[in-house]
Amino acid sequence: CALLAASASVPAAARTCAPPRGVTGRAKRRGSAHVRAAAGTDAEAAKRAQEVERAMNEGFTPVEDVRMRTTFPLAAVIGQEAIKTALLLGAVDPTLGGVAISGRRGTAKSVMARGLHALLPPIEVVEGSYCNADPARPNEWETGLASLINYQDGSDVPTKVKPAPFVQIPLGVTEDRLVGTVDIEESMRQGKTVFQPGLLAEAHRGVLYIDEINLLDEGISNLLLSILADGINVVEREGLSITHPCKPLLIATYNPEEGGIREHLLDRIAVTLSADMAMSFDDRVSAVDIATSFQDFRATVLSEAEEATDSTKTQVVLAREWLKDVTIGDKQVQYLVDECMRGQVQGHRAELFATRVAMAHAALGGRDSVTPEDLKKAVELVILPRATQIDAPPPDQPPPPPPPPPQDDAEENEEEENEEEEEQEEEEETEEDKEDESEQIPEEFVFDSEGVVMDENLLYLAQMQQRNQGRSGRSKNLIFSDDRGRYIKPMLPKGKVTRLAVDATMRAAAPYQASRRARSTTERKVYVEKSDMRSKKLARKAGALVIFVVDASGSMALNRMQSAKGAALRLLTDSYQSRDQVCLIPFRGDKAEVLLPPSKSIAMAKNRLDRLPCGGGSPLAHGLSTAVRVGMNALSAGEVGRCMVVCLTDGRANVTLAKSNGDPDAIAPDAPKPTQEDIRDEILDISKKVGLAGLQLLVIDTENKFVSTGFAEEIAKAAGGKYYYLPNANDATIAAATSQAIAAAKAS
Repeated sequence: CALLAASASVPAAARTCAPPRGVTGRAKRRGSAHVRAAAGTDAEAAKRAQEVERAMNEGFTPVEDVRMRTTFPLAAVIGQEAIKTALLLGAVDPTLGGVAISGRRGTAKSVMARGLHALLPPIEVVEGSYCNADPARPNEWETGLASLINYQDGSDVPTKVKPAPFVQIPLGVTEDRLVGTVDIEESMRQGKTVFQPGLLAEAHRGVLYIDEINLLDEGISNLLLSILADGINVVEREGLSITHPCKPLLIATYNPEEGGIREHLLDRIAVTLSADMAMSFDDRVSAVDIATSFQDFRATVLSEAEEATDSTKTQVVLAREWLKDVTIGDKQVQYLVDECMRGQVQGHRAELFATRVAMAHAALGGRDSVTPEDLKKAVELVILPRATQIDAPPPDQPPPPPPPPPQDDAEENEEEENEEEEEQEEEEETEEDKEDESEQIPEEFVFDSEGVVMDENLLYLAQMQQRNQGRSGRSKNLIFSDDRGRYIKPMLPKGKVTRLAVDATMRAAAPYQASRRARSTTERKVYVEKSDMRSKKLARKAGALVIFVVDASGSMALNRMQSAKGAALRLLTDSYQSRDQVCLIPFRGDKAEVLLPPSKSIAMAKNRLDRLPCGGGSPLAHGLSTAVRVGMNALSAGEVGRCMVVCLTDGRANVTLAKSNGDPDAIAPDAPKPTQEDIRDEILDISKKVGLAGLQLLVIDTENKFVSTGFAEEIAKAAGGKYYYLPNANDATIAAATSQAIAAAKAS
């Protein structure tokens, strides 16, 4: 509903063309005079054009971006007070650390991010700077700017004023476009390497917006946050050695339903809030009303919010000046650290970000020192979403009533109570005087000593934040190669060039065109040598290989094989989008065999699985070792990103690995019969190798006995895998358990 208040995406046929509240009477008086309305619009446009032209003649061009003139104002967004406060704090202190907004579709995430741009004041930059260099900080200028403008210490700096930039990072951005690269055209013209700035240079001192950051390439996101944390972009590639400042306000949005975001990335962003907050009935009605009004009477809505927007913009400008003088005491920092420890927050970024948020909040309120209110806001915005232990407070229990005083001593007790009250009042006055002179901290902690959030409103906020927390670990859902996939970045070739990166090759050759043309005896348009060659680094989505290792021995073998066959076909049916492959290895008699090699073909699987051998011994060790060999071959070939072994067995093995491999000493007529303990140790040893090989093991125990031997569970523990006891599992149950395990593995 909040998005309805800002997205202005309601179809015209479904909208009620009623004017917004507050202008209804004026709209009725206007009646159907469309000609006069059009004339008034033209007059306003002409007046605006004159103002812009007059400003250009004065040397300053306050030309607003078209996006700013048509963006829904932040002041008109209904609800989402915490997010709007966080965005304003980021406008006050762009080096705050960034703001990440999570939420399902239709929650005004992008609208609020774009609405902040209209509140940023214009910036003064050095004329000729490609990264909006600050004239007051020459030590942060980009490489070569001082010599370009002939700057000496104390000399005048040519400057100009421009709107704060708003740069959006597209999902398919390459590393060259992000950090900068060689300008091919200028390099060929000048005969030397010329730098072409990237998006990070354009965003300096403005807003850097990333929509759906959870879908951004992992390498790009890591590089981006590293540069933002350092505040400097260092480009050393293809003959370049360039540094320039990079301190924009990062605003990132994402929808958790479309994929999680790694906890490592979220931890590097100062404020992470959720837009999935419940709205009251009146707020939802107001959201619909303001959205339809913005569609039909955009200028009116903008004019009604203009006063609040201008007031907020002025407040941001003043707060930036006050921020320079804001101080925070040692006890206040200790309070923030104590809150982090009570909430069991990992790392030290939380208290660092919380300190900056508290100071920015104080500056936004026009104060030169941090107050308890600022500390509580910092805990709410920074520490609370990072807390790893959030429990509800216990139910309130009224204290027992005090015993009544004796009647004989009633008068004496009253006199003593009066004296104690006077002493307490004197002590409180003394403490208040001391607090005025010293640092102020909140009277109560947000977290108690057990990590329990005492405030019910803050508890609800924390629970909503944790629903959209990120996933941990490193993603293995991409396979990098040089022959198939999407072009990620260029690289120096290792051996023969399979896929030539034409753009990178041209950038490497561009600075030498003039010298090569001078010494060449043949006329060419472009001179490219072998040292200029660059190959493409490609990435494609990685699927998973599911290897079914099925016990085909004993009386229940036929049922297990039928269930495994049905589960394999179910997974193959859904494997088009996930790119998963299936392999089936039954083991019976003396050895295991690969009945269905790794494949995504349903037709091939049906043909191969028609033959279901059953009966005989139970060579479990050979089945697991065969699965390890198949899985490692698939991983080394780069065909899959993960491999999972699903073993359906009752744990009753009776054939050694040596006999399965045809060892003469094991198959001889007089060979000693192995003990059950030797077979168990051999299987556990192979299970450990399954985990060491990078394979994940899922053991489905099909033993029908009332009291299980528990050996199947030992196999799962030895491999560090998962164990399910499903004695009567069918194909649907096995497929569901396998799919769940694969999804959990991909998210880890």
